[in-house]
Amino acid sequence: MADVWTRKGGDSAPSAQDRGQVPGPLVGRERESRDLRALLENHRLVTVAGEVGVGKSRLAAEAVAEAVAHGVGECVLGVGKGRPAAEAVAGVGAQGARPRVVVVRWPEGRQDAGSDAGPGSPVSLTAAVMEAAAGVHGRRGTAGVGAVADRLRAADVLLFLDDVDPVHAECVGMVQTLLEFVPSLRVLVTARRPLGLGGEAVLRLAPLSAEPTDEHRTAPAMKLFLDRFLDRSLERAGAGFDADDSDLSSVADICRYVGGLPLAVELAAEQAARSSVGEVSERLKEHQCWLSAPDMAAPRHRSLRDAVAAAYVLCDRDERIVWARASILAGEFDESTAAFVCAGGGLAPARVPACLTRLAAVGVLTPVRDPGGIREPRYRMPPAAHDFGGERLREAREFEVAAERRAIHFHRVAALAENLWSLGSQPQAVRLVLAEAEGLRTMLEYAPRQPELAAAALESVLNLWFWWAVYDAADEGRRHLLRLLPMCRSDTLLIARGLCLAAWLTAYGDPYGASELLQHAWPAAVLTGDDATIGRIAHVQGMLALHEGDLERATEQFQEAASTIPPHVSGGLPPAVSLAALAVTQAEQSPRAARRSARRALSQPGIRGDAWACLVARYAQAFVDHSDGRTGRARLRAHRALAALDGRLPAPHGCAALRDLITDIDRGSRSGLPTATVPRGLTGVAIPAQAGSGIPG
Repeated sequence: MADVWTRKGGDSAPSAQDRGQVPGPLVGRERESRDLRALLENHRLVTVAGEVGVGKSRLAAEAVAEAVAHGVGECVLGVGKGRPAAEAVAGVGAQGARPRVVVVRWPEGRQDAGSDAGPGSPVSLTAAVMEAAAGVHGRRGTAGVGAVADRLRAADVLLFLDDVDPVHAECVGMVQTLLEFVPSLRVLVTARRPLGLGGEAVLRLAPLSAEPTDEHRTAPAMKLFLDRFLDRSLERAGAGFDADDSDLSSVADICRYVGGLPLAVELAAEQAARSSVGEVSERLKEHQCWLSAPDMAAPRHRSLRDAVAAAYVLCDRDERIVWARASILAGEFDESTAAFVCAGGGLAPARVPACLTRLAAVGVLTPVRDPGGIREPRYRMPPAAHDFGGERLREAREFEVAAERRAIHFHRVAALAENLWSLGSQPQAVRLVLAEAEGLRTMLEYAPRQPELAAAALESVLNLWFWWAVYDAADEGRRHLLRLLPMCRSDTLLIARGLCLAAWLTAYGDPYGASELLQHAWPAAVLTGDDATIGRIAHVQGMLALHEGDLERATEQFQEAASTIPPHVSGGLPPAVSLAALAVTQAEQSPRAARRSARRALSQPGIRGDAWACLVARYAQAFVDHSDGRTGRARLRAHRALAALDGRLPAPHGCAALRDLITDIDRGSRSGLPTATVPRGLTGVAIPAQAGSGIPG
């Protein structure tokens, strides 16, 4: 039998002991509160929708409390065992009898209405509304929606249906009928997805921002955390918060890790009050479903895992499978990616998009691109749902299989990106990497744990050479290479290319370490007969000689690189870049030869389709002109090179040098060689143990 608490007029509210811990005031929801009040004033049916734990019930209860405070009467009834209907409404006083606010919250633990749940059944939403409308407790007759309509027609009523996901289908039919036969009725619903009825106004509630906004100088999620943390600390009279930079940084990390989800933020504040902010932050790096607080008012909100599980049990089998398998994907992903990773074991790829749509409707996935647009929909899984899905994936013993399918998919993504780059579609290649960056990074970080994936992961790193070398991601690329190289056979072309790329990415920061890598890369490249890698090794040796001030050796190495690297070969820097470096090296001692080298760089086959090589070659031309005293021409070339860039994409390597050159021209100073002071000695490059085995150094 459901417990019902009724309060009218000046009846006293229940005590805190009866109600559990009452939530604090709403934080960071000022705009949403205004929007909800406006919707309630102008629409008969309003639904507050959003993922689990986002604060739907809390926001709606505040709106109901305000309606009660400004009205002339109230009737509040709950149907949840052992707890009241709406805590936020409980303490609001009212007088008189009109209008009425009827609150019905679906009870904890009832996840499905059942196939034989009739209007008079204890698990019928219609019966619960009838009890609330009649103001009785535990009396269930056989009256249907028509009797409920007759009861509600007698007064101006706001019907608040809270958390109706377990009886969503029944709620749709009942609300449609009530709105049709009771013209004065208004309905407020909280659910993970809208009812889908005509005239329904939907307020989609997103998690709180974890970053400061124009409206909030402190991130709303941080403000909520600090508010709840200080309240709990005062209750315990022992915990404290110094508000120093490290603690505030940990709070910001906590809010980012949980994605600004209000329930997770409050649970994290509870845990931090019991231990420390730093400890909670460290634990949340790895996982989130451990968050809990035993004295929260709502039983399902006392554990983040239980809160997410309430959504999981309402999903059908296919949706649960897609949820678990899609949790292997980090960041944003599209339908085709999910179909490839999630299909199998009786789940056809064609059924995956529909599952994604339904999971997005209930807040398990967040759409990041309009599903109704021209382009393929993209989704992101919130942190709590992601961790819960990962738990289910491991329980099903499918994690390794899903990781292998993820590796295959992102290996194809990296290959596609390299093909786009080498075929002259460099903006598209960069956009592809930016869109898939989180997924690529997660795959590469995990690959060393599964040795059979190492070769594919290493090839993916090599295909992304342009991202590491051209877009200032050298540290990340080198780290991936040095973790994966020892796991692959030492007599393969991949090893030679990997060592060469690692040396290139290391040259500016650690020339000694780059030299060590080149000593292993050279014999590997010769044994495999790879002219492109041999030429690129020469280019890196030229870079090292240039930094040492040995212009003669640098000139020789760049000349060898330009003549050895085939013109149309992909997978690394083209000969035009080596010719541009040669021109810069020759600029002071042989201006005529430098101009000839720069012209050769710009006349290489396919140079017009290679935006980055063209940028470097134009820099070389401008540098040679400035060194030769042709400052006007140098300034014009430099500005044209910068103007040709796509400002919507990250700036490629070479832009800073062009701007420095323009500054030198404007100051009237003569540019020297674009060298940088670099340390001597090994500074952190560990030579892979197996990479040089069997290859004479």
